[in-house]
Amino acid sequence: MRVWLLMLLALSAEVHAEACVVHTQAERLEVKLCQENRSIPPTLFREGFCQPQIQGQKVEVSFAPHCPSGAFGICRNAQVSNQPYRQDIHYYGVASDARYLKPFCEGQSQGTWE
Repeated sequence: MRVWLLMLLALSAEVHAEACVVHTQAERLEVKLCQENRSIPPTLFREGFCQPQIQGQKVEVSFAPHCPSGAFGICRNAQVSNQPYRQDIHYYGVASDARYLKPFCEGQSQGTWE
């Protein structure tokens, strides 16, 4: 019975795994990142965290079960500011941006940089 319960819990956790890929473009700036939900309520994740309002930039958002491979860096278990929620943030694009993103990840977000 315990094994069955553990398997059910593991499967239900995977079913709820969700990520959003956010791609923003401005005149001379392009950013692509993916947020993978760890503990944010699903509706809040989809309708709040994955819907950035950035003035003067074109924003495209798509959803996937998990973030795609190819990130130059990942901030694991990042804490959302002033809230108890956690997420993994995958960064794509210019790898030299890691010099700014890593300290932010480890400091303000209290995450682990990979």
